[in-house]
Amino acid sequence: MMRPAAQQYVVTRPLYSEESFAQDHEKIYRHRKTMLDHVKQYFTCDAKRAKNTALSLLPVIGWMKAYRFKEWLLGDIVSGVSTGLVAVLQGLAYCLLASLPPWYGLFSAFFPVIIYFFLGTSRHSSVGPFPVLCLMIGSVVTRLVPDEGPAFNITGFEGLTRDEQRVLVASSVTFLAGIMQLAMGVLQVGFVVMYLSDTLVSGFTTAAAIHILVSQLKFVLGLEVPGISGPLSLIYTLEIIFNKITSTNVCDVVISIVIMVVVFIVKEINDRFKSKLPVPIPIEVIMTVIACGVSYAFDFKTRYGIDVVGYIPKGYEAPVAPNPQIFQETAVEAFPIAIVGFAVAFSVAKVYSIKHDYTIDGNQELIAFGVSNIFGASFRSFAASTALSRSAVQESTGGKTQVAGLLSAVIVMIVTLAIGFLLEPLPKSVLGAVIIVNLKGSLMQFREIPYLWRRDKADCVVWLSSCIGAFLLGLDLGLAVGLGVELISVILRTQFPRCSLLANIRGTDIYKDRKDYINIYEPEGVKIFRIPSPIFFANIEFFRNKLVEAVGFNPLRVLRKRNKALRMIRKLLKKGKLQWTSIGFLNTSCGPINESEDESNMEELDQPTDFKDFPARIDWNAELPANIVVPRVEIHSLVLDFAAVSFLDISGLKGLKALLKELIRVEVDVYIVACDPYILEKLHDCSFFDDEVQSSMFYLTLHDAMLHILEKHPEPTQKKSDYEKTEINNRYDSVQRGLLTHSE
Repeated sequence: MMRPAAQQYVVTRPLYSEESFAQDHEKIYRHRKTMLDHVKQYFTCDAKRAKNTALSLLPVIGWMKAYRFKEWLLGDIVSGVSTGLVAVLQGLAYCLLASLPPWYGLFSAFFPVIIYFFLGTSRHSSVGPFPVLCLMIGSVVTRLVPDEGPAFNITGFEGLTRDEQRVLVASSVTFLAGIMQLAMGVLQVGFVVMYLSDTLVSGFTTAAAIHILVSQLKFVLGLEVPGISGPLSLIYTLEIIFNKITSTNVCDVVISIVIMVVVFIVKEINDRFKSKLPVPIPIEVIMTVIACGVSYAFDFKTRYGIDVVGYIPKGYEAPVAPNPQIFQETAVEAFPIAIVGFAVAFSVAKVYSIKHDYTIDGNQELIAFGVSNIFGASFRSFAASTALSRSAVQESTGGKTQVAGLLSAVIVMIVTLAIGFLLEPLPKSVLGAVIIVNLKGSLMQFREIPYLWRRDKADCVVWLSSCIGAFLLGLDLGLAVGLGVELISVILRTQFPRCSLLANIRGTDIYKDRKDYINIYEPEGVKIFRIPSPIFFANIEFFRNKLVEAVGFNPLRVLRKRNKALRMIRKLLKKGKLQWTSIGFLNTSCGPINESEDESNMEELDQPTDFKDFPARIDWNAELPANIVVPRVEIHSLVLDFAAVSFLDISGLKGLKALLKELIRVEVDVYIVACDPYILEKLHDCSFFDDEVQSSMFYLTLHDAMLHILEKHPEPTQKKSDYEKTEINNRYDSVQRGLLTHSE
């Protein structure tokens, strides 16, 4: 019953099939560009396009024109200084994850930032070391240059110390990852990151956080643990740590606990009172300065034997060329580094672009990070991306543009050139403790598992697969496992969609799943079948099986049974055992007639039933003569709702046509509704229609098709109840009490 206060609308229009609608409404002709047209356009150059290309490749030109010095400069300065201090600390700390000397982290916090200032499209991303990438770099470094045993036999390692060999490996891998990112950006394939769903990234980063946590235990506990890479490396590392747990340095443990407790408490205060604090308290920087001072004053290195950062050389080193042989050894690891680095950076940039209402270009971001990594690798830095915590500092302290990023690079440069020696007494356990505290957000992602399990079990499986895969097999293989499971889940959802039978909601032109509603109307002899996915080679058989299940019979089997019955009736008529009378067939045989099992000419059984030599058509739902039994077909019309069918490939097209012919040959009228115009055009182009499958079966909407069916097959009066007859002019009212209306 309709609510009294509900708004109503009335629509009166002709009943439309696709053909009649096309006749009444002329379409605008649009020239479709061919592949050749796109190629010509891509290589065409004029002044306007050259200008747009220059602006897109150098976004700094665009936003610097609109820079508001009076409003933004002070905020960018404050933000740049704050972010620079955090970048210095994170550069030193994250370098431990990459198994490199700490000061090389300062290079990664400087060179990529300079390039991104000119080429990047995000105004709030803070570029530099990212812990997951550092860990992935570290796994490559320890594989080629292990802590124990000889390094790989690579040309160019001769005469280099172990640290120099590791720096060469890290810079070469970064250079190769930068080339991959640049190539993807130039080829405009930035969309590939869309295949890394939020669920996959969440599971992957959670496992990466566990890897990072375990890798820092050796600094927190003051143990010497060799770097291990490859599958199950996490398990082997934990085994070594537990075996050496009795050798723990108590001073390192105490320092780490104090740092973690203080930093954790102050970070919670920052989160709780962020609306009242002008800037977040830079507790990591404060504790680092205090730890440096205390370590220097009490000579922790000599007195307690703790491991400190040690000598930090002033200035920058000369550029170095990447090693081609390392390219060959690390190509497999470089690709996931390139993808993960870009995916993380793009997701962070997208968050701030939405918040501050500006656009970012995925392909240009690929180019920016590609060039940044290539340039940085030439100066011995390792792979850079965007750290969410550092970007949050840059944005929350008033940063408006990448001027803040440039100033943060200046702070890093000052430390590198002038005051880096002040950080030499800093205990590595402090850096490890700071890294562990900052893992809170990633580790808390475990709370997503119950939510995902309740809401979407397929997504939960993807999360668990990527997390467990990365946990056991390593980050590179784990990412591949997660991506594989994700693609399989998408394929399965597409290949096995949730098909349904629809019914009319009484008094409306709305059709819903018949299982979900009570007050529905289903005309006798009509089925409405909906498939909510594309129809293609992988699911056409599933589509056929679900349709056969929905209608309650196999049309091909029914057709063959009917043709067998006709063949037998012809033989009986020819032998005189059957006679046709005005009331039907008359059995003139005295004994029982057995059904023939003749299986010859099976191909004829798949052809349309032929009544040319019969005096009348046979009613297949009536009782047949000579004990002949043919499955009954209880429906006369089938409506296929194609509203959710987005594409149809050649295999799907052939399978659909074969199925439609089988249904038509067993005297079921088929109607296809809400078909996408491009699919309909493809059907015409592929010669889909013939004498049996005709374009007249396509209707504009589901309601149009139902009105046509009920006009062709009127409901009996006693079954119609409050449903009235169809209007003669095929017009309808969408607020009718039943499916049909009548104008008196």
